[in-house]
Amino acid sequence: MTITRRGVLGGLAGLAASSTLPAAAKDFWGQRLANAPREFLFGYGSLISGPSRTATSGRPVPAIAARISGSFGYVRSWASRFTPREGTAGFTALGIRPRMPGEEPGSINGVIFPVKDEAELAAFDAREGGYDRVELDQAHVEAIDWEGLPRVGKIWVYVPKESDGKGPADLQQPDVNFPLLQSYIDVVMQGSLDEGPDFARELIETTLDWSPFWLDDRPIARRAWADTPRSGAIDRLLATVEPAASQFRNRLYPELYAVRHLMGKAATPPR
Repeated sequence: MTITRRGVLGGLAGLAASSTLPAAAKDFWGQRLANAPREFLFGYGSLISGPSRTATSGRPVPAIAARISGSFGYVRSWASRFTPREGTAGFTALGIRPRMPGEEPGSINGVIFPVKDEAELAAFDAREGGYDRVELDQAHVEAIDWEGLPRVGKIWVYVPKESDGKGPADLQQPDVNFPLLQSYIDVVMQGSLDEGPDFARELIETTLDWSPFWLDDRPIARRAWADTPRSGAIDRLLATVEPAASQFRNRLYPELYAVRHLMGKAATPPR
């Protein structure tokens, strides 16, 4: 008996036709993964930096570029203080505060990133111990790149506490004991440049209360390029974009800061 190729193929086709069943693929449209995050944070200062977020979470944390509307009623300002601990001098950090009388409303750019679980959220709360975590209404938030906002869950933002810890921060402008620190600014600006130069310019333009009390505390301040990534790009933005540019000339190396602001007169005791 001779079996031809045509005969084999014909037999297989007949078998396939006789065993055809209705399609049984499931439809998962509209369903979310069981472990999808439902808590998100809006970072507008050092939390814009990916490495800074990783230092708290212990894992890389993705983020999307976003913006808070001026209708939220707050402005970003150098209005949050980290008080001295043993071996430290204290400094002024970025915070958000209610608009002062006569101030125009302005937007605040930053990033939104997911929080994995309650333990990770607690870690960020501990890091931001001088701040209260406040829920943002999504009506005040927009995504500003190709990614969209989370469709479910809560978005939180950290608002500086008053000294008594009971309400929004009063304005505490930088002073001789609590200057702007270039090392902190570098963290914020490096994260901002990761989102692009336009994002970084916007951050400077939407930040108030830049100060003449500005300490250049980079690890190798006189050769910043040797230790601080993108120091040249950061300095060009700070020197040319207002309102930072009007104070940039007052940035001083530690020894010159001490001569101008500290020697020959007693510094104000820290609060």
